[in-house]
Order: sequence, then structure tokens, then C-alpha cells
Amino acid sequence: MSNRSIRVETIIAADLETVWRLTQDPELHARWDARFSRIVPTEQGADGLWRFRYERRMLVRTIRGTGISLGSREGAGGTRTSALRFTTNDRLSPLREGRGYWRYEPVDGGVRFITGYDYEPGWGRLLDDLLVRRLVAWMTACSFARLRRWAEHGDEPERWPLPRMALPGRGDRPRARDCSWSIGRAGAMADAPATLSDLAAP
Repeated sequence: MSNRSIRVETIIAADLETVWRLTQDPELHARWDARFSRIVPTEQGADGLWRFRYERRMLVRTIRGTGISLGSREGAGGTRTSALRFTTNDRLSPLREGRGYWRYEPVDGGVRFITGYDYEPGWGRLLDDLLVRRLVAWMTACSFARLRRWAEHGDEPERWPLPRMALPGRGDRPRARDCSWSIGRAGAMADAPATLSDLAAP
């Protein structure tokens, strides 16, 4: 992996169980997270580990891949974490093998929701640095903003497609700038749970 990890975080004014449900349920996850069009569980273990297939519909092609995820409800101060690995054999995918985590930190009035992740570029390092990684980071921040609006106000994510979020004008819609996000920030993966390094390949 590169040292160009993406990190996004936001504070959601909702209870931890609501944020956990909207992010851990595969069907709900695919509704707010623009990085996925569909997530289908294929195997689930008693220890919280599950394998899945995913799809990402692009303009002229649907990228398909597999992943593995492990969520944990244990942590100091009520913190929870989720570790994930994914991969695809599609040569046209801009993202190949990747890994990342979610971290849920209870704070006054809500939950600080954090992700850090990295991946192997599918279209080469230069194009990834110039375009793809910036776009993926922006998509992740937009997704977090949609999740926040859903959890706080009940606005369904489908109300806010990415093109609508990108348009200038109305300030009442969720935006990427509602979140804190960075690329290549030192310590972006520092909050990753120990389970991430032990997670098997998808």
C-alpha cells in the first residue's frame, strides 16, 4: 500500500446504535456510501465476521469485487470499530486491493465517526494522485455527509445524489465540506483496530 491514506471524519448528532445500524447493515450501507452501488453478504460468522460481494456502477461498466469485514462492539469508553478488506479482479477498476476501518467514538451529543483507508491504484500511480484519489476522498466525505443527514434528520440518501451535492447554490444540502477529510495525512491509519492487520484476504 501507499502512504496516501484517506481519512474522513464527522460528528453525527445521533445515538451510537443508530449510526451502527446504518453503517453495519449491508443494504443500508450501500444506500448512503457512494463507493458502493450494492453489497451482498455471502457468509457470516458468529464472531461478527462476514464476507460479501460488492458492485459499483460506473458510466459504462459495473465493477464487481469481494470483501471481508469484522465489527467489534468492545472498546474503551464505548468506542466501537469495524475493519474491512476488499479486492477486485476487474482490470478496469480504479481501485484494486484495499483495506480500512471505521471508528465510532461516543461524544457529547452524538458520535464521532471516522474512517481511514488505503488501496492499490488500478489506473496507475500518476492518474491516481492527480484525479482518482481526490475523487474517492471527496465521494467518501459526501457519503459521510449523507449519512449524517439521514441519521440526524431522516433525509434518505437517495434525495442527495452526488451531482446534486456538487452543484453550487443551495446551502441546505449535505456537502463534503461538512466533514473533515485529508489525503496522505500522517497518522491517518493510527486509529485502525488491531483486527485489521489480522483480517484474512477476501
